[in-house]
Amino acid sequence: MANEIVSLCVLATGGTIEKIYDELEGSLQNRDTIVKNKILQKLRLPYTDISVKQIMSKDSLTMDDADRAFILSSLRTHESGGHPIVILHGTDTMDLTSKYCFDHYPQVTVPVVFTGAMKPLGFDDSDAAQNVIEAIFAARIMPPGYYVTFHGKLFRVPNFRKNKERGTFEEIE
Repeated sequence: MANEIVSLCVLATGGTIEKIYDELEGSLQNRDTIVKNKILQKLRLPYTDISVKQIMSKDSLTMDDADRAFILSSLRTHESGGHPIVILHGTDTMDLTSKYCFDHYPQVTVPVVFTGAMKPLGFDDSDAAQNVIEAIFAARIMPPGYYVTFHGKLFRVPNFRKNKERGTFEEIE
């Protein structure tokens, strides 16, 4: 059992974690998932088989309940494989989406871990790699339920909020 390979699914939705700089427009945009090439290929995870599914590519500020319902539907589809799920999401509305999933499907049968980043993955001082690595680890060890990992902390959904002044998340009671 100690050397058992765990399969894990990453659902990419966009957000700051995956924004790339568009030189022609001079702006940061969500296009394709870059986590696979920028983080996962560089990690040594001999006991983890990770599949990445880009289900949308949106800034979380533009997400609505139809998008949240789609994320939940995708979560339920991939949950059927019995593998933990990591959801890459924008930090501005990660609380809304994770709580939507928690409220509309509380009987989830696998660990579902949301994470994102305050700075895009391509920036030198990005927190993206740290948060993704923490989310993968949490998804492997936590029991079924909804969680958020961020900056070395693990929160149970819905007991967290974004602290914009500190640039991180914190627990609420």
